[in-house]
This record gives sequence, structure tokens and C-alpha cells, in this order.
Amino acid sequence: MVESAAIAVTPEERISVASNWRLVWWRFRRHRLAVVSALVLLVLYAIVLFPDFVSTQDPEATDARLAFIPVQRLHLLDGWRLSPWVPSVTGKRNPTTLRMEWRIDESRKIPLGFFVAGHPYRLLGIVPARVHLLGAAAAGDRERVHVLGTDRLGRDQWSRLVYGTRTSMTIGLTAVTFSVILGVVLGGISGYVGGLADVVIQRLIELLQSLPTIPVWLALTAALPRDWSPQQVFLAITVILSLVGWTTLGREVRGRFLALREEDFVLAAELAGASRRRIIVRHMVPTFLSHIIATSTLAIPAMIISETSLSFLGLGIRPPAISWGVLLQEAQNIQTVALAPWLLIPGLVVILSVLAFNLVGDGLRDAADPYSQ
Repeated sequence: MVESAAIAVTPEERISVASNWRLVWWRFRRHRLAVVSALVLLVLYAIVLFPDFVSTQDPEATDARLAFIPVQRLHLLDGWRLSPWVPSVTGKRNPTTLRMEWRIDESRKIPLGFFVAGHPYRLLGIVPARVHLLGAAAAGDRERVHVLGTDRLGRDQWSRLVYGTRTSMTIGLTAVTFSVILGVVLGGISGYVGGLADVVIQRLIELLQSLPTIPVWLALTAALPRDWSPQQVFLAITVILSLVGWTTLGREVRGRFLALREEDFVLAAELAGASRRRIIVRHMVPTFLSHIIATSTLAIPAMIISETSLSFLGLGIRPPAISWGVLLQEAQNIQTVALAPWLLIPGLVVILSVLAFNLVGDGLRDAADPYSQ
């Protein structure tokens, strides 16, 4: 008993021997909102990986007869047992406007099932599959489910929102990845090498930061050929956002490198014969890697909003590709919004994702700060 008590480790000793990443994790998990937001982001990126599995309909399937079906609210419980269902919808053509008017019929339930067969797809673009997470238990056109309603062409909004999540979230992550690479490489060269390289890179940063952001985005995206495929437009938008967004991180990296290049461990690496590339990548960057991750997390929502804004204006992702901005194009008409307010739901998803990224970024920034209490 005496020996076990002597071996017991106190909290102070655990902290003194813990690695930097473990200390960051201990501080981060104390931020409740950041942890919840991280779980939300994990769900969104799970949808990014498996949009076909999560969707209920083919996002490109059109049927003008099913235009503007209202939201069929999902119920997970039927009484006290787990049995998901949605209310049925009934349509009646208006004799004056000749427009089909849909009404929710709560008296008739459409039972749903998990892991049901639906439209064919390729899982991860490779494996042929037909299984979907949720769908009507009874197959048939009369039992089609539209959890978030349909648009003016009768396309299922939930399935299109799922595919739009893949595009918008991927563009944000990819653009920030390119921006981080540019910022770390050019900022590192500027701060560590100095001289003419520092002057050229700093003047380039000042030039890019002096340009008005929105007109530059509009000009560059408007210059894209109209006959480009969605994949080409996706790559071009990602490159444009990356070229405009790396300057702030580049300045921060330069400042850190100016302070670190006189440290003893950097001088020791130089005396040992390490190359400049090795000193930057293996010795200097890891010392503030947690700060880079926190800054990148805060930059992703700005990229998402930029892509959504450009696509909403018709200058970013273009149909038939699907993104949050493309979905919000359907809500540009006030009359359409009055008839189908559920077309604004992609805007709520944008707000949710941006808020989640900002909360996670704040949590990581506070956790990475060694002087935070």
C-alpha cells in the first residue's frame, strides 16, 4: 500500500511530463461549445464522404408535377416506439392559377426504414451500391419522401443539400490547405532567408492585400470560360480563393520565423549542417503548428462564405454542379421564397457550419496559447 501511494502521480506531475499536443487537448475539451461544434463538423464531413448513402433521392431527378412540395417533417417515434415516419402530401390543382397546391396530410403516415434500397450509386465513387441511410419502407413513386420539400423542378431538396454540402465543405478545406502551404512556405522563406527574397515576398503580400477582395474575386471568376466542366470550375475557384487568402498567414509565419531564427536550437541545427529546408520543416514549423491549425480552422468559414457568395451571384460553381450557393440561387426570387420558404434552408446550414468552425477555431486558439488560464 505504501509503494502504490508513493507511485501515484499528482496532476502537477502529469502536466509537467505531458506533451504539447496532450496539453492542447486537455485545454480544448474544457471548451464545451468547441467540443459540440467539433462533433457537428464531424457529422458534416461524414456527409461529405458519403453523400450518396445519406441522400434519399437522385439529386438530379426532375419532375415538374412535384414542384414545391412542402417539408415532410420527420418523426422518429410512432407512439413510444422507434419507428420513423413522415406525413403524406396531397395535391390539388388551383382552377384559377392552374398551379399544383400541396397540403400536408397528417392523417396518413408514410413509414420509413433505415438502410433501405434506393437509386443506384457508387460508394466513394468506386463500389456499386443501392443502400441508403433512410428511405420509404414501401418502394414506389407514390411513396417518395421529401424531408425538406422540393424546388421548382421537383428535385428533392434534402438530397441536393447533401451533395451541396460535399462541394462547399470540400472547397473550404481544399482552399485553406493550399493557402496554408503558400503561407508557410513563402512566409518561412521571407522570415528565415531574408534579403531580396524577403523584400519581394513582402511587396507581393502588400500588393495582394491592397486589392479590394470582392471585385478581384468577381473579376477572376467572371473570366472563367463558360464552357468549362464543373470539375474545372471547382479547381479554378479553389485556386482563386487560395491565392487571395494566404497573405495573412504568410505575415504571421514571417514574424514567427524572425523571432525563431536566432534561437539556440536553430543555430545548433545550422552548425550540424542541416539544410534550410530541413530547419524550416523539421525544427521551426512544429514549434507553432498548433497556431497554424487554429488559424486554418478560422479561415475555412471565410472560404465557405466566399464560395457561397460567388455561386449565389452566378460567378462560382455553376449548375449542374451543386453547392450551397447554387441552392440559394433558387431563393433569389421573392415570390418563390413566399411560395417555398424551405428553399432558404441551405442558408441556415451555411450559418451552422460557419458558426461551428468559428467556435472550434476559438477553442483551438485558446488551447494552443501557453499563457491561457
